Amino acid sequence: MFWNNFPPAFPGSIGTVFTAIQILAVVTSFGAEANPETRTPYSKFSAAKHDSSSWSSRFAMMVIYTPAFIASVGLLALGLYGVDAIGPITVPAPSLAAFLSAVHFCKRCLEVTFLHKYSGCTSRGTPAFISVYYTFVTLLIAHASGGMDRDVSNTAKTFGVAIFAIGIAGNFYHHYLLARLRSGNNGSTESKKYVAPRGGLFAYVATPHYLFELIGWLGIAIVSNHLNSYLIFATMCSYLAGRSVAQNEFNRANFKDWPIGRKNLIPFVF
Repeated sequence: MFWNNFPPAFPGSIGTVFTAIQILAVVTSFGAEANPETRTPYSKFSAAKHDSSSWSSRFAMMVIYTPAFIASVGLLALGLYGVDAIGPITVPAPSLAAFLSAVHFCKRCLEVTFLHKYSGCTSRGTPAFISVYYTFVTLLIAHASGGMDRDVSNTAKTFGVAIFAIGIAGNFYHHYLLARLRSGNNGSTESKKYVAPRGGLFAYVATPHYLFELIGWLGIAIVSNHLNSYLIFATMCSYLAGRSVAQNEFNRANFKDWPIGRKNLIPFVF
């Protein structure tokens, strides 16, 4: 049967609901993020003002990533210490995919703290929602992959880790290029000014950092070898593809020398 070639998915009615929600997210995320009326309002697309209903962008980004990092490390630690349940809640066995997820969110926290330059603010609801989603992603990957490492070939593990390493290195490099453009975080006017990105794959696409982030998520999905992990990757593709369209539109509107034909995400393709 054709379906027998698919990786396993979460079983039962609850698993079916999870899978259906993920498929819906894959289908809708691109359009929502490409549309200025519905895209997620954070980073440069935030319209929030500095008041009691907002957080500084740096703090907001830490809110986005820190809970997912803590959850991923916590699950790994519990599993390594042999804890298989906390009351009625099952603790998944440690897995390579869960470890890579922890590395991903650790990197993001370190970048927010030491690399990126911020000057704006974000309404509190947006980072809180994204934080819940990323924590859910962490839990889903851990539960999807727990105890399944034995079902993934060493070749697939090696390939997945290599893909993940390429993704995380490429993403960091292009984040570094972006941070250099906004050198200085002392609140000066220069540090708050957006500058046309250049270097690396910015010569070909508006968002090479998104491209490499997706490569990293693909690596996690490969070592997980679970349908719901692949759907996380597909959702990220849809979401970041929409954000890449928005970023390219922003660049065309704000940088007079930005090539009108420059692609959004994938060189020479999209």
